[in-house]
Amino acid sequence: MSAAPRNPQVDGSLALDIQPLIWGPPGAIPDERKLRHLGQALAEVLAGRRAPETVADRLTDRAYRELVRAGRMIQTNRTPFAGSMHVKEPREGAIEMCVLVHCGERNHVLAVRLERRGVHWLCTDFETA
Repeated sequence: MSAAPRNPQVDGSLALDIQPLIWGPPGAIPDERKLRHLGQALAEVLAGRRAPETVADRLTDRAYRELVRAGRMIQTNRTPFAGSMHVKEPREGAIEMCVLVHCGERNHVLAVRLERRGVHWLCTDFETA
Protein backbone atom coordinates (compact mmCIF):
# COMPACT_ATOMS: atom_id res chain seq x y z
CA MET A 1 0.00 0.00 0.00
CA SER A 2 1.44 3.39 -0.98
CA ALA A 3 1.32 6.43 1.23
CA ALA A 4 -1.23 9.12 0.43
CA PRO A 5 0.22 11.90 -1.72
CA ARG A 6 1.26 14.98 0.20
CA ASN A 7 -0.28 18.27 -0.79
CA PRO A 8 2.49 20.92 -0.56
CA GLN A 9 -0.12 23.66 -0.26
CA VAL A 10 -1.10 22.52 3.22
CA ASP A 11 2.03 20.68 4.37
CA GLY A 12 2.84 21.93 7.85
CA SER A 13 -0.11 24.30 7.96
CA LEU A 14 -2.26 22.46 10.46
CA ALA A 15 -0.12 22.87 13.54
CA LEU A 16 2.98 24.60 14.80
CA ASP A 17 5.76 22.73 16.55
CA ILE A 18 4.91 22.31 20.22
CA GLN A 19 8.34 23.62 21.21
CA PRO A 20 8.79 27.40 21.41
CA LEU A 21 11.21 29.10 19.04
CA ILE A 22 14.59 28.40 20.72
CA TRP A 23 17.90 28.47 18.91
CA GLY A 24 20.39 28.18 21.72
CA PRO A 25 23.00 30.68 22.83
CA PRO A 26 23.18 34.26 21.53
CA GLY A 27 24.45 34.38 17.98
CA ALA A 28 23.01 30.99 17.04
CA ILE A 29 21.77 30.69 13.46
CA PRO A 30 17.93 30.71 13.29
CA ASP A 31 16.12 27.55 12.30
CA GLU A 32 14.45 28.65 9.05
CA ARG A 33 12.01 25.73 9.18
CA LYS A 34 10.50 27.09 12.40
CA LEU A 35 10.42 30.59 10.95
CA ARG A 36 8.56 29.28 7.90
CA HIS A 37 6.04 27.48 10.14
CA LEU A 38 5.46 30.69 12.07
CA GLY A 39 4.99 32.62 8.81
CA GLN A 40 2.55 29.96 7.62
CA ALA A 41 0.57 30.09 10.85
CA LEU A 42 0.40 33.91 10.84
CA ALA A 43 -0.76 33.88 7.21
CA GLU A 44 -3.49 31.39 8.12
CA VAL A 45 -4.65 33.60 11.01
CA LEU A 46 -4.70 36.66 8.74
CA ALA A 47 -6.72 34.68 6.17
CA GLY A 48 -9.26 33.55 8.77
CA ARG A 49 -8.18 29.90 8.51
CA ARG A 50 -6.68 29.58 12.01
CA ALA A 51 -7.63 30.94 15.41
CA PRO A 52 -5.24 33.62 16.73
CA GLU A 53 -4.97 31.78 20.06
CA THR A 54 -2.91 29.06 18.35
CA VAL A 55 0.02 31.46 17.94
CA ALA A 56 -0.42 33.54 21.11
CA ASP A 57 2.64 32.03 22.81
CA ARG A 58 4.85 33.10 19.88
CA LEU A 59 3.89 36.80 19.99
CA THR A 60 4.36 39.60 22.49
CA ASP A 61 1.15 40.79 24.15
CA ARG A 62 1.12 43.91 21.94
CA ALA A 63 1.67 41.93 18.72
CA TYR A 64 -1.05 39.46 19.71
CA ARG A 65 -3.53 42.30 20.34
CA GLU A 66 -2.65 43.74 16.91
CA LEU A 67 -3.16 40.32 15.29
CA VAL A 68 -6.60 39.96 16.85
CA ARG A 69 -7.50 43.55 15.95
CA ALA A 70 -6.28 43.06 12.35
CA GLY A 71 -8.78 40.30 11.71
CA ARG A 72 -8.93 38.94 8.17
CA MET A 73 -6.38 40.92 6.15
CA ILE A 74 -5.65 38.28 3.51
CA GLN A 75 -8.59 37.61 1.22
CA THR A 76 -8.37 34.15 -0.36
CA ASN A 77 -10.63 31.21 -1.09
CA ARG A 78 -7.89 28.67 -0.38
CA THR A 79 -5.44 28.02 2.40
CA PRO A 80 -2.48 30.37 2.04
CA PHE A 81 0.94 28.78 1.48
CA ALA A 82 4.16 30.32 2.82
CA GLY A 83 6.58 30.26 -0.09
CA SER A 84 9.97 31.87 -0.50
CA MET A 85 11.37 33.57 2.54
CA HIS A 86 14.06 36.18 3.14
CA VAL A 87 15.60 36.44 6.62
CA LYS A 88 17.92 39.12 8.00
CA GLU A 89 19.41 39.65 11.42
CA PRO A 90 19.77 43.46 11.63
CA ARG A 91 21.32 43.15 15.08
CA GLU A 92 21.93 40.39 17.57
CA GLY A 93 18.66 39.45 19.21
CA ALA A 94 16.46 40.61 16.34
CA ILE A 95 15.30 38.85 13.19
CA GLU A 96 13.30 40.32 10.35
CA MET A 97 11.75 38.05 7.75
CA CYS A 98 9.71 38.56 4.65
CA VAL A 99 7.56 35.68 3.39
CA LEU A 100 5.83 35.42 0.03
CA VAL A 101 2.35 34.04 0.77
CA HIS A 102 0.71 32.26 -2.17
CA CYS A 103 -3.06 32.75 -2.10
CA GLY A 104 -4.22 31.71 -5.54
CA GLU A 105 -4.76 34.57 -7.96
CA ARG A 106 -3.10 37.21 -5.76
CA ASN A 107 -0.02 36.69 -3.61
CA HIS A 108 0.72 38.66 -0.47
CA VAL A 109 3.88 39.54 1.39
CA LEU A 110 4.12 39.06 5.14
CA ALA A 111 6.84 40.91 7.05
CA VAL A 112 7.58 39.74 10.59
CA ARG A 113 9.99 41.00 13.26
CA LEU A 114 11.08 38.70 16.06
CA GLU A 115 13.17 39.54 19.10
CA ARG A 116 15.00 37.23 21.46
CA ARG A 117 13.55 37.16 24.96
CA GLY A 118 15.93 34.97 26.94
CA VAL A 119 16.29 31.88 24.73
CA HIS A 120 12.85 32.32 23.14
CA TRP A 121 12.08 34.33 20.01
CA LEU A 122 8.79 36.27 20.00
CA CYS A 123 7.08 38.11 17.18
CA THR A 124 7.01 41.81 18.13
CA ASP A 125 5.52 43.20 14.91
CA PHE A 126 4.08 42.13 11.55
CA GLU A 127 2.73 43.71 8.36
CA THR A 128 1.10 42.33 5.24
CA ALA A 129 0.37 43.69 1.80
